[in-house]
Amino acid sequence: MKKMILLLILSFSIIISGCGNGNEEDTIVVSGKMWTEQYILTHMVAQLIDANSDLNVEIKEGLGEVSILTPAMEKGEIDVYVEYTGTGLEAVLKKAAKEGESGDEIYKRVKKGYEEKFGITWLKPLGFENTYTLAYTEDQDLDAKSFSDLVPVSQNLSFGAPHQFYEREGDGYDAMIETYGFKFAEKESFDPNIMYEAVKNGDVDIIPAFTTDGRIERYNLISTKDDKGFFPPYDAAPIIRQEVLKAHPKLEKIINRLAGQISVEEMSEMNAKVDMDKEQPKDVAREFLISKGLIKE
Repeated sequence: MKKMILLLILSFSIIISGCGNGNEEDTIVVSGKMWTEQYILTHMVAQLIDANSDLNVEIKEGLGEVSILTPAMEKGEIDVYVEYTGTGLEAVLKKAAKEGESGDEIYKRVKKGYEEKFGITWLKPLGFENTYTLAYTEDQDLDAKSFSDLVPVSQNLSFGAPHQFYEREGDGYDAMIETYGFKFAEKESFDPNIMYEAVKNGDVDIIPAFTTDGRIERYNLISTKDDKGFFPPYDAAPIIRQEVLKAHPKLEKIINRLAGQISVEEMSEMNAKVDMDKEQPKDVAREFLISKGLIKE
């Protein structure tokens, strides 16, 4: 009887252990950065996978910037998130964009670089680019249409940006200052979601606004052009661990259903719904997927 009980316990333990391993292998962890657009895209990718597969989906939203996300993917702690080509090229691969290099050429470079260095692949771009524009309020006594127009008056202006922007190499604050010759009177650090309020309220004069942020239009901010082409293209695309794709090859087709589906205007409006209208990122993501026929209502 004792032997039978021990056998039963052992068998039960093996079954439980097997189930645990299966669940872990069949769970896709979707993550992203710590700002509105990334919250929306995290939920969008997660909901698309959940609705079109039998896989378990775990969401780790707002995990951090590339300095956190890239190692997390290497360690297998997360499996997929949406990145931007220019960020992948300069902030992660530490390579500079070549003069006149197209967005498609940069995409191919980062795809190859990530596969060789990290075992991570880039899926098809979502359809929009989110780059930087130096923005200011329309009530300021400025008539600047380009970054260069701001240089002569920069010593009278304060600059406010997310902490990560000051740390970025290649496409961050120091490199931008060197390229354009800005001499801002002060610089402040803000949460990415607070810097728009800061410039709107006059706490700072200039911010590096994201071009897909709905608050640019809603706050009547003036955008300026990167006339020296300092910033590379930042086309948004999901990136995923190749090990995960090997285990679940159908994931590529599922996630690529988002390819080319999101315009700059659509992303900007979704961001505004969260930031201004106080809707939840997961609800905005679901509404968009339904409107595109990618999931059922």
